[in-house]
Amino acid sequence: MPTKDWQTLTRLTGGARIEVERVRLVEQDVAIEGPFELPPLAQLAADDQVFVAAFVRCHGSIKQMEKYFGVSYPTIKNRLNKIGSQLSFVEIEQGPDADAPAPTRGDVLDRLSRGELTVAQALEQLKQK
Repeated sequence: MPTKDWQTLTRLTGGARIEVERVRLVEQDVAIEGPFELPPLAQLAADDQVFVAAFVRCHGSIKQMEKYFGVSYPTIKNRLNKIGSQLSFVEIEQGPDADAPAPTRGDVLDRLSRGELTVAQALEQLKQK
């Protein structure tokens, strides 16, 4: 049976929540059955998955994303925010300055643009506002 592209599955499901019930390890020719939830990135729509992959390939540079997609900074930021709101992030323990006052929205965005924060970290800080 020929392997189907993941985008085919995404189109067929139409954004509905799915659960994988069978997995086959190709190299070992072993199948595993049981309910498996897809990882958060795989649950995104196909175009959002492509956007995330492009963002990673651009090393998180919004300027490169602007050039690649031919859209403005706010458009890229809005898309990232939309995608980020669909993903659950692992809570991590804050460093020794956990008691420090929360940075302002502008501080978070400035640190993100300088590459001091990942998008995930920036979104988490902005959610705490």
